[in-house]
Amino acid sequence: MKEKILKPLILILFINLWLQGCDKSDNELNPSVELQDFVWKGFNAYYLYQEDIDDLSDRRFSSNQQLESYLSGFDSPESIFNSLKKSTDSRSLLIENYEINDLPSPSRTSFTTGMEFGLFKDPNVLDTLIGHVSHILPTSQASTLNLLRGDFFYGVINEETDTIFLREDNYRTLLIDYPQDTLKLLMAYYDGDSLAKNDIRVDLVKQNYQYPPILLNKVFNLGAKNVGYLLYNNDFSDNYIEDLNASMLEFKNQSVNELIIDLRYAIGSYSNAKTISEIASMITGQFPDEILFKETWNNKSQIWFEQNQPDSLLTKFPSTLQNNSSINGLNLTDVYIILNGNSFSGSSATELLMNSLKPYINVHVLGNKTQGDNLGAIYLYDSPDYNAFNINPNHTYSLRPSVLTFSNKENETYNSGITPTLALCPVEDPLNLGELGEVSDPLLNLTLSYISTGNLGVNYPCNPFELEIIYNSIDSQRIIDKGTYIKQDLPNLGR
Repeated sequence: MKEKILKPLILILFINLWLQGCDKSDNELNPSVELQDFVWKGFNAYYLYQEDIDDLSDRRFSSNQQLESYLSGFDSPESIFNSLKKSTDSRSLLIENYEINDLPSPSRTSFTTGMEFGLFKDPNVLDTLIGHVSHILPTSQASTLNLLRGDFFYGVINEETDTIFLREDNYRTLLIDYPQDTLKLLMAYYDGDSLAKNDIRVDLVKQNYQYPPILLNKVFNLGAKNVGYLLYNNDFSDNYIEDLNASMLEFKNQSVNELIIDLRYAIGSYSNAKTISEIASMITGQFPDEILFKETWNNKSQIWFEQNQPDSLLTKFPSTLQNNSSINGLNLTDVYIILNGNSFSGSSATELLMNSLKPYINVHVLGNKTQGDNLGAIYLYDSPDYNAFNINPNHTYSLRPSVLTFSNKENETYNSGITPTLALCPVEDPLNLGELGEVSDPLLNLTLSYISTGNLGVNYPCNPFELEIIYNSIDSQRIIDKGTYIKQDLPNLGR
């Protein structure tokens, strides 16, 4: 995130902090343990939990010979990595091939029909499922057909022209992993009580598809409140930051003064702190160069940064994107973030955004409680300064350890999660989906009502027919959250 140039004298002084009494001029370590040595030294230098791991203590070894003897007890970098990693740490990673991992994150694509859907049990027929269309992706093959959000289907016609009903033991083969080119879907009517076939068949064909970052945006006029609505479709990587900035310009030109960010179909995964700071400035804009969030490292690193680079621990509201184009700030005082979906609680990036904005504007969270992931990670390479230059050519391993925690301007963090302002149903009701971007959509309607009245008591019945939801195609696309990444030049501690 921050790229600093360190003075050679500081680097020399900092080397001595990693190991008291270790004289590197005695004997260099045996090349057979160079990978284990890289893992140990990277963890010893920057791992957030360094003080909690006895084998990472600065006093653990008094000589290189002792260190080498210890490292020789591990037959692979994976074994020492797992030995040193805190048992509760699910974020830190050992990467076997950084040459693959460091490739630019590709834009989201897939081979799809463009129909997103869910499945629930037919309460009247044992082991029978009913499908419903949750939404249609714009410009996809499905968008050219007579197929709408809220439509129902009960089966498919296979290659032998047989009608096959959906069941728990066949729906994956029929709807997801089917071998034929065309999915022939059989449609029906359903009212919560009885299923009625309607003799309509929809032929779906998979095509290469690049997902737009934003499914739709529009503005609702609520008297003095011009509410921008943005239905987001992807992760918060820098792939889509310019699209977001363009949408904010549209909102700005329409005098939007309150904003809804709907993340019900967002997929999570990759994010970096720099991108989150840019999004924060798009929502606001009236706080240039004010502190947005702070970093707290392990004790050893924290002391050095505070004494030598205190500003590197602070991220402020930026005024430009990384490509130097101006950020289109909306100067808002209120933002409404929808986190809805079965077990969907946003992402570490979403939490960082919400917690960081909280001292400045009103952040209204609608939906589920968030998971409480306030960790930041960095990439470490086996090089003199842990950066991607002059890397040891003998291997392609890198480390991605958790190294810090985030807090906002007021030193508030969110390791216990963020409680929603207004709880929502855990899943959308298949019988009451409405139209996306219209007030017939219950989630949007509820949010607009809350904006208009401030009434937290507004609610609607969740799943009144008590349908048992079996599958949702969006849930299956959500990627395991890898946490929030930062880019920061480091002192070469222990190298």
